[in-house]
Amino acid sequence: MTTAGPGRAPATDAAAALLTRLVERGLRHIVVSPGSRSQALALVAAELEARGLVRLHVRIDERVAGFTALGIGREDRMPAVVVCTSGTAVANLLPAVLEAHHSGVPLLLLTADRPPELRGIGANQATRQPGMFAGFVRLEADLPVAEGVADSFDADEVAAFRAAADEGWDAAVGAGSRVAGPVHLNVPFREPLAGEVPAWLPSAPVDAPASETSVTEETVEAEWGAHYQGGGGVGAAVEPVEAEPVVLEAGPRTIVVAGADAGADAEQLAHDGGFPLIAEIVSGARYGRHLVHGYRRLLSDPDLGGRIERVVVFGHPTLSREVARLLSRDDVEVLAVRGPGENLNLNGATLPVDAVTAERGDRDWLGAWMRASRDHIVDLSPAAPDADALASAVPAERLGAISAELGAIRAPLDRAGLVDALWRATWPHDRLLFGSSRLVRVADEILGGKKVPVHANRGLAGIDGTIATGLGIAAASQRGATPGVTRVLLGDLAFLHDVGALLHPSAEAEPRIQVVVGNDGGGTIFDGLEVAGVAGSAAFERVQYTPQTARIEELARAYGWEYRRVTTRGALDQALTSPVGGRQIIEVPLER
Repeated sequence: MTTAGPGRAPATDAAAALLTRLVERGLRHIVVSPGSRSQALALVAAELEARGLVRLHVRIDERVAGFTALGIGREDRMPAVVVCTSGTAVANLLPAVLEAHHSGVPLLLLTADRPPELRGIGANQATRQPGMFAGFVRLEADLPVAEGVADSFDADEVAAFRAAADEGWDAAVGAGSRVAGPVHLNVPFREPLAGEVPAWLPSAPVDAPASETSVTEETVEAEWGAHYQGGGGVGAAVEPVEAEPVVLEAGPRTIVVAGADAGADAEQLAHDGGFPLIAEIVSGARYGRHLVHGYRRLLSDPDLGGRIERVVVFGHPTLSREVARLLSRDDVEVLAVRGPGENLNLNGATLPVDAVTAERGDRDWLGAWMRASRDHIVDLSPAAPDADALASAVPAERLGAISAELGAIRAPLDRAGLVDALWRATWPHDRLLFGSSRLVRVADEILGGKKVPVHANRGLAGIDGTIATGLGIAAASQRGATPGVTRVLLGDLAFLHDVGALLHPSAEAEPRIQVVVGNDGGGTIFDGLEVAGVAGSAAFERVQYTPQTARIEELARAYGWEYRRVTTRGALDQALTSPVGGRQIIEVPLER
């Protein structure tokens, strides 16, 4: 350590030590919300961006910042860092922390703070930040205040902050445990709050030194990404990882259930074991020869759902009561494959496992499900044009065919047509994010199989942060010339809840994103819940349906988004398949 020279500050050295080490460990995205106490972290992040070491995303709203980082973590399966100032700024990160905790998404918070002597005495913008996220983070630490100025990597204080970065990174990615999730490092600073960056800040990518605790992007992908979102345990105590998979012996009538973020492992087990596959639209496993269509009705069929003896669950099922009832039955053996998210145990006797292999199941059992499934396939594709009639020399026949074609093109959109158009327009190089609105349940009921990357914040299934999450997914998935569009499907209330996420800095690259808003003027999801039969019409309208008349077009223009309003299937297909060069909002008016 040395005495501070002109323009040097311990706060900047501490920030440089933390962020440099995180870059060495694989950090590629930093999301900053501006503030005074956090200026050292923010300015070092800006310098790292200028040197080409990270991508920087600046958001004035901390809740938006948190969900932007969550979207990056969802797509990359690597943590993004969120930097914010002290006080209420930190509290605004709680919704994203909760979602990351329950769904097992890596996230790393660096929250600036007043030094300990200014806590609890009425100092400005000072509250008790340590412990603010207790119970919802994989690790929390109140770091020491930097006291000196460091001239090299070898200084003891720099080493301490680098060690804290290592510990935080390992906890966020779930190194050695698969329990990935949010981490909170609280960083107190004394004045001066910023100075010149140290000379030892790297000017080019630096390889992490070899160590037993070093975790690269490749090892995270292999060790953790393959089990991403499997429904695993959360908490201070990490259960040991089993060395051998559980082998499912032939015999019990078995199905595979894939909930949110289950991924390809669910489809693979169904294929290998010859089991029916019930895959939610947000599972990432809705494809394959054993996919069951119309699963809600079939689970209620006593000859199919009533005869199930064993269920293997991947991910976090949330979209149907029929699946929840099945997983709550005490006469069904339930095995839940662990992942970074929360343990699943609806019947009180679910067995958590790390991996599953299977002997071939009963072919008659699978056949019965597949025959029933075929009867529930929904095909919303328009009828093929009557080519003969269109070419007919008989005016009445030709005009009738033309009229039929125009009618199909001009047919008004409903929810089924909306989700079908979006599903058909999305391909493996795209990304699709479903908001927690009525539309995701419609999609789950009618859409067929397709292997495309799907996201949804179903850890707590809140409507907050949906647009910001989509922007984070776009930022992580669209690198350089990488093709693809990120599409976000949500309702009008979820859109308005996150309208602040529409603010996008002009200094940052334009994402290719389409936010598709199904606007029915309120929260129609409540129409199908118990409250609709209990509440009086006036009270229901006032506090549940919450009608709104916001002008989405004017919001889009105010925030600099391209806007389209479409009312027919033909117009929607055109909007979804036209080249996307930036930010678009597509509004689809819907009947209640």
